[in-house]
Amino acid sequence: MDTSKHSLSTLFEQLGLASDDKSIEDFVARHSPLPQEIALQDAPFWSESQSHFLEEGLEEDSDWAEIIDELDAMMRH
Repeated sequence: MDTSKHSLSTLFEQLGLASDDKSIEDFVARHSPLPQEIALQDAPFWSESQSHFLEEGLEEDSDWAEIIDELDAMMRH
């Protein structure tokens, strides 16, 4: 069982994206602001597997949910 605390960097790694601070900042800048009516996992820039991972993490309130929520908040600004 993975008991490590997840971070934005580990979330981006899990999503198969570049996970250094600059790459994360660039991703958020490129795709923000995300309209309120679009759920994070339904945004058009995710692949099907990325979208599924995000949706599952939120629906199951997994240990990823908190950091997914943090990314969601960042994408809304």
